[in-house]
Amino acid sequence: MADRPPLPPFTLETARQKVQAAEDAWNTCDPERVSLAYSEDSVWRNRDRFVRGRREIVEFLTEKWERELDYALRKSLWAFAGNRIAVRFQYECHDASGIWYRSYGNENWEFDEHGLMVRREASINDLVIDESERRIFGPRAEGERDLEIPLR
Repeated sequence: MADRPPLPPFTLETARQKVQAAEDAWNTCDPERVSLAYSEDSVWRNRDRFVRGRREIVEFLTEKWERELDYALRKSLWAFAGNRIAVRFQYECHDASGIWYRSYGNENWEFDEHGLMVRREASINDLVIDESERRIFGPRAEGERDLEIPLR
């Protein structure tokens, strides 16, 4: 099994790297690529859905990005200890009818010794926004990587 650095136990620097790597991967909207960060038997709770293993992760993300169009995400490190990281995030997208949303959430991550995520628990709330209220446009620019995401 190949390692997926950075590996636990995390430092402030390596936890931030892990969070940025996740943001970068999710912004590709490529389910196969994203799934490689998770163990073969990874378990998720995403809102009210429970997902197990890479195959189900790919299915879940494929459905998600077929529904959530022009998806753009920002993640921010909240806390870390040992092999666990907590993040807060926001993303924006629109549905097929053109309604825009900003979704706010928190995730708790647990990693194995190879740096693969074995557990992900996500709580997410959606807010309808006007397209003019958007503030997340595609992947984060290099110079914006340390900027906090605003609460509102």
